[in-house]
Amino acid sequence: MSARVVPEGSRQRRRPTKQGAVLSERLIVDTALRLVAQHGADALSVRRLGAALGADPSALYRYFRNTDALLLALADEIIGRAQEGWEATGEWREDLRAMGLRIHASYLAQPQAAILAAHRTTGRPHETRAVETILGILRDGGFPDPLAVRVYHAFVDQALAFAAQDAAAAALPPAAAEADTEVWHEVYGRLPAASHPNIAATYPLLAADMRDSGYPFALELMLTAVAALHPDAERAAREAT
Repeated sequence: MSARVVPEGSRQRRRPTKQGAVLSERLIVDTALRLVAQHGADALSVRRLGAALGADPSALYRYFRNTDALLLALADEIIGRAQEGWEATGEWREDLRAMGLRIHASYLAQPQAAILAAHRTTGRPHETRAVETILGILRDGGFPDPLAVRVYHAFVDQALAFAAQDAAAAALPPAAAEADTEVWHEVYGRLPAASHPNIAATYPLLAADMRDSGYPFALELMLTAVAALHPDAERAAREAT
């Protein structure tokens, strides 16, 4: 794509596309997400996107300077969807839990896009709002700024890492996903207790647990650890000694 992006106020395409829609950044992002969801990461090209929009690919230059800028917009849209309808309760632990689960679920709803975008920093409005919100939860919850920043970093990285891993699994072709599931039965289920006593003892629980994401429990572990670092917890520990 071109390095030239038309200013916001001058972007609107006056002529409708072949589908009868007026081109906009929102329409481009929504169409790109749909293409990636249906056809995978390779669908994110100017040519295919232009065809899906019924517009000349060069028209996209007015909105995004290159495909990487478009990818960042997709990433930011996923972050934005995670925040839709969220309301703070004023309880930092509950609010962090809800935000983490929302982020994870939003990426899993767009697994193909998540593979491309979960590791990116967009600097766009939805992302900056999420950073502001999470830091606000921590600071309002009584965490001093140095600790709030470190908890924010760990919290977001954990959510995005699980989102990327779980999205990659969700995006597997059905045959590959089924083969991965069968490994737990065909390999782990048949390991003898003599050589693998721990796996043999826990296999039914292990096979059942591995069907789902480990993120919710990992999030609870993190929240418990964060609670132990809270100034109130440290103060109570000192008073108890």
